[in-house]
Amino acid sequence: MALMTQEPAQHPYSALSPDCVLDALDSIGLRGDGRLLALNSYENRVYQVGIEDDKPLVVKFYRPGRWSDAAILEEHAFTEELVAAEIPVVPALALQGSTLRHFQGFRFAVFTRHGGRAPELGDPAVLEWTGRFIARIHAVGGVKPFLHRPPLDIDTFGVEPCDFLQTNGFIPPDLKEAYATIARQALDGVRRCYDRAGELPQLRLHGDCHGGNVLWTDAGPHFVDFDDARMGPAIQDLWMMLSGERAEQVRQMSDILAGYEDFCEFNPRQMHLVEALRTLRLIHYSAWLARRWDDPAFPAAFPWFNTQRYWQDRVLELREQVALMDEPPLPV
Repeated sequence: MALMTQEPAQHPYSALSPDCVLDALDSIGLRGDGRLLALNSYENRVYQVGIEDDKPLVVKFYRPGRWSDAAILEEHAFTEELVAAEIPVVPALALQGSTLRHFQGFRFAVFTRHGGRAPELGDPAVLEWTGRFIARIHAVGGVKPFLHRPPLDIDTFGVEPCDFLQTNGFIPPDLKEAYATIARQALDGVRRCYDRAGELPQLRLHGDCHGGNVLWTDAGPHFVDFDDARMGPAIQDLWMMLSGERAEQVRQMSDILAGYEDFCEFNPRQMHLVEALRTLRLIHYSAWLARRWDDPAFPAAFPWFNTQRYWQDRVLELREQVALMDEPPLPV
């Protein structure tokens, strides 16, 4: 499987100095002018770099050990297909014959810099416009499968992360039984949701399609950061656009589907998966933090993780999800 989870004791990003970033770009003929701005990313390291006599570029250094080269190139190929279909995404640049480059043990890719603002997801027109473009992504994503990237399913986002948390000493001893019990109940609830949804098409997804990965300009949205692209049900790229109380989510989903169904048919049985996918994301997020805890950036950015209060809150959160998963799905 392309996804690997173990990190070496000496964290590899400790070797990624500003000089290393500039030397990596220099190795492919890009001369940095010394301006280096770290962008908001924890999974990878992403920088805006000033280029001599040219516009700044964005360079992403992939987390060592996470994806295989084949999986990264598969992501790049997907975004290139989307660009060919005139869908507004930000692809990796092909430099010296490849979109993926190697330097001193790091894999990196270079992107043009695209500005934009956060989408106003309270605006029905914005939601409809966004739904229209997500549908176009899915139309391309359904043409063929990923071969080197794992699926988003109960095992990869639920069972395996739960096992990791419970066998690696992250959960306090006095909460281990409570967490194990509620996690088991939550995964049973997820399975019931999948059973109610029935067999659904699996397609290539953005995978992490929330408002932070959609940049808005006067020309409309463009989509960034396909790093979490996986195979899964279409609803995965829609539900994270929802927020607020149930009535508000119903309205938002109606607006999104008004655009989505211009290009793709939407099977309403997928609505059974909204709370199931939310539950899987919550479990996976805790395990993601745990797996990255040896990265010095994580304790600094997430000081509340792995405290007694954190795990108490997770138990309560999963209890709420167990109840929500047995409620009727949002109507569409």
